[in-house]
Amino acid sequence: MKKNNDILQLLPGFNCGVCGYPNCESFASALREGLTGLNKCRVLEQDRYKKNRIELERLDLSLKQTNECTGLIDHCKADFRLYPLPGEISCRETLVSFSPVKPEKNMTVRYRPLGCPIIHFARIITVKHGLPDVWVTGPGRAGNDEITDLGICMILSFQGVIDGKMPEVGQTVKFLPGHCMMGKVHSGVIVHLEDNKARIDCIDLKIWEHANKSEY
Repeated sequence: MKKNNDILQLLPGFNCGVCGYPNCESFASALREGLTGLNKCRVLEQDRYKKNRIELERLDLSLKQTNECTGLIDHCKADFRLYPLPGEISCRETLVSFSPVKPEKNMTVRYRPLGCPIIHFARIITVKHGLPDVWVTGPGRAGNDEITDLGICMILSFQGVIDGKMPEVGQTVKFLPGHCMMGKVHSGVIVHLEDNKARIDCIDLKIWEHANKSEY
């Protein structure tokens, strides 16, 4: 049986509490005792932690993740999960910032998405027409980069890879971003599809039930 420290070294170490435990050490203990599962740690779903997740799943701890695509907070069922584009560390988010600070490529920023209680840290990867596209790097500061505070931002769109039933362009969908620290189902409109790669606009944290075609 692996010790807590062996498991702890494979966890992200953000101590974000989204899993329901106060820190990663407590979560490691619960995993070892079979009281919880890896699917409770949303950070592990990020592509950069793939090797850690695989190693944890190899342990004889009943840690296999479920395929259930359900939000942790409101238990809402999503249509699919959205994972990062190939070679990227998180789904791309396009932000609308109300800060007077001019966003620039490679800038490390701190912001809180409108409607979300968790502060995000991210790196700007491109700026188009004044709107930055970012990779979310975590709920905690990573490295010694200078941090620019953008305050409250709106998330205009997500870009990523769909894991699940493929939607149609123009369809309103409910999806679970793989890097979401809260495990919160988002809604939006599919505006572009290329194979399983999608851009989803009009992002909202309010979730409405889909209309039933039989009711038309």
